[in-house]
Amino acid sequence: MALPFFYIADYSNSQKTITLDEDTSRHVVQVLRMKTGEQLNLTDGKGSLLTCVITDDHKRHCVVTVREVKHKPQSTRRVSVGISLLKNSNRFEWFLEKATELGVTEIIPLVCERTEKEKFRHDRLQGICTSAMLQSQQVWLPVLQEPVSFTNLQFFQYSDHQKFIAHCEESHKASLTDQPINPLTIILIGPEGDFTTAEIELALNKGFVPVALGDTRLRTETAGVAAATLLCLV
Repeated sequence: MALPFFYIADYSNSQKTITLDEDTSRHVVQVLRMKTGEQLNLTDGKGSLLTCVITDDHKRHCVVTVREVKHKPQSTRRVSVGISLLKNSNRFEWFLEKATELGVTEIIPLVCERTEKEKFRHDRLQGICTSAMLQSQQVWLPVLQEPVSFTNLQFFQYSDHQKFIAHCEESHKASLTDQPINPLTIILIGPEGDFTTAEIELALNKGFVPVALGDTRLRTETAGVAAATLLCLV
């Protein structure tokens, strides 16, 4: 049976004992009813996997001793998804969860001309990504950027990436499934009303290739998950 798996925000290789935060301590001691001497796993979301034993089962300040540390290198396939914020926050949160499970490296919330909602609770959304990382037994947490205006997106940061944009305008678009995928990739997904023509032209001028994700028109969050699946797993 797999050991319970938890997240710690910071970890130094020199640490031999770790005091878990109050929420994690409560979950370990009160919810799972774990006791001194039992083992659990921790990760810092940066590749470290720590096997630890509980040495003080305090319900608010549980202390563990590190028994073994392994480091898993990040995958050579790194996928960034720039995706518009959504009016329905539950749908955006669903996308974050699934994208994390699939192994997306970076998520860039976009504020496009037709984006209807710009509210962004970073702590809550970061927590959703963290939970999805733990649920899927991963040790790398995707980077969740702060929202950025589409026109202010620093395209030059992705000069070494293979660049795609998925949009709904009637124009020639290659199928994403037919594209040879490079190790470093970024794809842009627009809002419910799609990117504007000006936004599409800006992306094309920056070297983005227009792609189709299938024969049907997808919701933004579905398009994001479809793109993540094709780029991360296929």
